[in-house]
Amino acid sequence: MAATVCPAPMQATSHGAFQGDNPLDYSLPLAILQICLVVVVTRGLAYALRPLRQPRVIAEIIGGVLLGPSALGRSTKFLHAVFPPKSLPVLDTLANLGLLFFLFLVGLELDIAAIRRTGKKALAIALAGISLPFALGIGTSFAFRATIVKGAPQAPFLVFMGVALSITAFPVLARILAELKLLTTDLGRMAMSAAAVNDVAAWILLALAVALSGDGSPIISLWVLLTGVGFVIAVIVLLRPVLAWMANRSPDGEPVKEVYICATLALVLAASFATDVIGIHALFGAFMVGIVVPKEGPFAGVLIEKVEDLISGLFLPLYFVSSGLKTNVATISGAKSWGLLVLVITNACIGKIGGTVIASLVVKIPMREAVTLGFLMNTKGLVELIVLNIGRDRKVLNDESFAIMVLMALFTTFITTPIVMAIYKPARPSVPYKRRTVEGSPSDADSELRVLACFHSNRNVPTLLNLVESSRGTSRRRLAMYAMHLVELSERSSAVSMVHRTRRNAMPFFNSGDKDGQMVVAFEAFQQLSTVRVKPMTAISDLETIHRDVIDSAAEKRAAIVIMPYHKMLQQDGTFHSLGSEYHAVNKRVLRGAPCSVAILVDRGLGGHSQVAAKNVAFSVSMLFFGGPDDREALAYATRMAEHPGVSVTLTRFRPSRVQPDEESSAADEAAVESFKAKVGAVEDGSVRFDDVEVSGKEDVLEAINSLSKCNMFVVGRTPPAEPLVDRPEELGPVGSFLASPEFKTSASVLVIKRYDPATNPASKRFDPRARPPVATEVEDDDEELGGGGGSASVVPVQGTPTHDAA
Repeated sequence: MAATVCPAPMQATSHGAFQGDNPLDYSLPLAILQICLVVVVTRGLAYALRPLRQPRVIAEIIGGVLLGPSALGRSTKFLHAVFPPKSLPVLDTLANLGLLFFLFLVGLELDIAAIRRTGKKALAIALAGISLPFALGIGTSFAFRATIVKGAPQAPFLVFMGVALSITAFPVLARILAELKLLTTDLGRMAMSAAAVNDVAAWILLALAVALSGDGSPIISLWVLLTGVGFVIAVIVLLRPVLAWMANRSPDGEPVKEVYICATLALVLAASFATDVIGIHALFGAFMVGIVVPKEGPFAGVLIEKVEDLISGLFLPLYFVSSGLKTNVATISGAKSWGLLVLVITNACIGKIGGTVIASLVVKIPMREAVTLGFLMNTKGLVELIVLNIGRDRKVLNDESFAIMVLMALFTTFITTPIVMAIYKPARPSVPYKRRTVEGSPSDADSELRVLACFHSNRNVPTLLNLVESSRGTSRRRLAMYAMHLVELSERSSAVSMVHRTRRNAMPFFNSGDKDGQMVVAFEAFQQLSTVRVKPMTAISDLETIHRDVIDSAAEKRAAIVIMPYHKMLQQDGTFHSLGSEYHAVNKRVLRGAPCSVAILVDRGLGGHSQVAAKNVAFSVSMLFFGGPDDREALAYATRMAEHPGVSVTLTRFRPSRVQPDEESSAADEAAVESFKAKVGAVEDGSVRFDDVEVSGKEDVLEAINSLSKCNMFVVGRTPPAEPLVDRPEELGPVGSFLASPEFKTSASVLVIKRYDPATNPASKRFDPRARPPVATEVEDDDEELGGGGGSASVVPVQGTPTHDAA
């Protein structure tokens, strides 16, 4: 018999194509090609599936399957060139190394303290959602063992099938809920709490399955289990204090020492090595270290920031390809195999959905919400693939059963979003209300002005607070401010951690520098020292849909004006840096669909980098008035600012020397100017000035504006009847675009205001009281004392921030 010749191991680097070497015969260039190919395929599929609102894990699973023997890999030329068998150990090593650190991140996200506080309803739903599918999985395993997995060990196979059917993918569920704007609804909270309990139970069951799947005797399996329990105790007793010591030595506002980051990552690898030696897979060690890392303070956030982009972006997709290379859909052939696929999908859905629905109905959750919760809990993801891959590596699953289970996971996750969208439409009745502009009607003169002020980062907060303080008006004309932090929910794993933290602390601010506490203090101090009532909130959505949170919240809070941050951020050299076209698009969508007036705030640091106390406010404001509805709305806002004792306002009215304006609009402009003079006419301290400037062209306008450049803020309408002062005006309009341009040398912030007009805001007509019968239009007076209201489904209000009524 001829001896088997093993292929020579691959060398790391080649000498180059010019030296006659084929780079694909060497492990490093081949690994680089594989990583690039995987990233391009998975990201391309993710982009293609965006219209279907599918989570990225779906694209990664499909991409892995397509690159494997099920599709492109059917070409042996492609498979042997790009994924030759001798390269698979390197690919699997890189994939599992990325998986180790990803599961460390998953452990960082999982808050055991929050799980301990899980309510009885969520706990009952979680237990039912695990028990019934686990039992059906055991039942399904008998059908598999009788047909296609005849030689599999019985006990491990039963447990693997039960775990595979009972898993809920916690991170994937969070992103689906966010995509559907259900993340912070009661339904979303229930699903997240139940999924967290399910996640912990799944890992415990998986550890049991791995221990049972060894080749030795039951005594060895028992030793593996007992040693695993000892490892968990050692991590809690010995490792947790060390991590807590490093976290305590990383205070807020100071960078975390590099040696602490390096030590923690080394501990992840050491713990993974220990669990691999024990025999319960290296993944458990990394996961356990992530769980015991203290979640408070900046330490956990910095760890996530350092690790997640490289791991999630480059190395984790390799694991999906590694799974895809083992998945050959062609092995599912014949009626028997396809029947087993239908059986396992049916049992997975019946078990998870049925168990969840039954438990939900028992705890008095309505039927539609119960069914929706069932489909949400049926979401699968990465942990499912981990279970299946471990089962295949341990010879518990063969190629056919592995392919069937991968398709089951793909199908159950894919159907979640469209089915939930079809069966669950949360009641969000539009709330018609009267005051949709700052100017309002004469009956609104003494009513409270409600402002929805949005910001992207803590850098915007001081200017926002100083602007609102300057706009509070007289004591009889109160102002209520809803401060909404606009937070992008990305595919990064820390997004789930952010959702956790927002709900746990009931605070809306989160960033890697952990400045959230400082921002909360700033809002609380502002509320205590001012007559303005403040209610902070957070909108957590992807940038393509976050405008809906702003628009819905403006309607539900009955805001008269929404203040949006400019899509460019001021740099230290005085220039503006764009945050990206997505942020620009958010502002355009809000301008188009808001149910009230909208202002864009160009932040150049009104009052400096900190909030100015009310008694120390000393701002000069220039109101540029050309005419038209937007300018009249801007003038109404400037009127409120003129009432503040620390604000001086200069009204500069531009009169064209030749063009005769529309008579009706001219009359309205005259009335607005006379109203301004009447309201602020009692001010005798010289803080209000009136200037009439006759202009014959663009040069005269520029000269007049340049003479006002020393002020602290410009207020201007978005679409005045004026010649554009820049070549390509943005959403700020012909005048506002110049005020925000680098050609205009000033340190003044700019407020560009667009008046609400149903004719130009077609999307806002659903909020118009003339479009449908009014509902509760007279509840404007208190709005649940600023604390209640539905709010957009992905908007988190801050609980416990005291409201403050002006005397």
